[in-house]
Amino acid sequence: MRGLTIRDAEVRGQRVDVRIRDGVIEAIGTDLAGDGAVIEARGGALIPGLADHHCHVMAIAARRSSVSLAGAVTLPEVERRIRAAAQRVSGWIRATELDETRVGLPDADVLEAVCPGRPLRVQDRTGALWLFNRTGLAALGEPADALERGQKGQLTGRLWRGDGWLRQRLGGDVPDLSTIGIALNAMGVTHVTDATATNDAASGAIFSAVRRSGALTQHLTLMSAGELEAPRDGSWRVGPVKLLLDERDLPPLDDLVARIAAARAQGRAVAAHCATDGELALMVAALGEIGAWSGDRIEHGSMIDAAMIPMLAALGVTVVTQPAFVHDRGDRYRATIPADQHDDLYRIASLDKAGVPVAASSDAPYATLDPWAGMRAAVDRTTARGAPLGQGERVTAARALSLYLGDPDDPGRRTRRVAVGEPADLCLLHTPLEEALRVLDASLVAATIIGGMIPDGTARLA
Repeated sequence: MRGLTIRDAEVRGQRVDVRIRDGVIEAIGTDLAGDGAVIEARGGALIPGLADHHCHVMAIAARRSSVSLAGAVTLPEVERRIRAAAQRVSGWIRATELDETRVGLPDADVLEAVCPGRPLRVQDRTGALWLFNRTGLAALGEPADALERGQKGQLTGRLWRGDGWLRQRLGGDVPDLSTIGIALNAMGVTHVTDATATNDAASGAIFSAVRRSGALTQHLTLMSAGELEAPRDGSWRVGPVKLLLDERDLPPLDDLVARIAAARAQGRAVAAHCATDGELALMVAALGEIGAWSGDRIEHGSMIDAAMIPMLAALGVTVVTQPAFVHDRGDRYRATIPADQHDDLYRIASLDKAGVPVAASSDAPYATLDPWAGMRAAVDRTTARGAPLGQGERVTAARALSLYLGDPDDPGRRTRRVAVGEPADLCLLHTPLEEALRVLDASLVAATIIGGMIPDGTARLA
């Protein structure tokens, strides 16, 4: 399909026709001559396609084939779910979303009792930690330094931030990403940034293959901790260097500055995982020493003390946050974080006021993939149980939507537009924008247009 005309769409408050040719918006006006296929919008809003500025695509696919431990509050409940899975799958048993605040962190011996004789690996709810039973440790082969040891030198079964090493040991088939692409299309998402630090040439080749096959239709940007070269066919773009800071083992300031300098040598900005005050303070200090680039990012900004906001504004660094966590984990935050720090969680309004660039994302699979749920959380700031959490950080529905409309190359600073000459990566809604902002729900998406084309099976135009 080279040409596409969308008739009677609402664009910036006006009902117009939009003609697309060769993946670019060619004309906007009334009574335009059609070109190729025609979509009747019937007054529905036409907006830029949504962008998820931080997620983990492979992990989303892997979680869909894993045992979910979400909501399990006792070890017997964990055991029941894992043993049920052991009856229907062969080989490794993979479980996710273990809530360590409820269940604790069982060691290899405890997990062996839970699942005797079968290799088992369990991921905590943050995605930072893997837990193995004794059979699983044996299946991994010769132990590596990455695996934690107890005081007597014994393997505990815990692996912190070891996804890259684990992938090398286990190998495995390429996950099916087609269902993820379809889900994103249904929600109006046209751009995805994969923020996985372990991305490398091998994972890049996988992404190239799924993009070429059409299994994943979204425009794709990959972060990585090391060097990364974009493919010649343009199937994905290279994003910032991911700096995976961990409160448990923060690097010396000089080491972090050196890592930023190495990114600069590649011509790349940096994106630092900052989920705690300590991680954020270290990153701000490092950028203060070496200097910030346009495109440098703070990922998550889970906790931002008010005193840090002027420093972020002075640096000009962008915060890429995940408002859906306010809903998904808000009740836990209310129980564990003092009330006077609730506004520190996933800030938006105060950052806006200070002139700090802000964009939003899902961090899926660790929160919902649905950007519309993130928008609702940014507007309401209520938990799953309906309790308020940091109401001072609420934003308008229009602002919540705009958080997902950024340019993936510079989110928070450049917002994509529906305008002549712009790429035809669009989201058509069933309703005018004013009504859509009252609802903020993925069911409003009538069609997703990527590169001027509607991916098969994703339009809901009836």
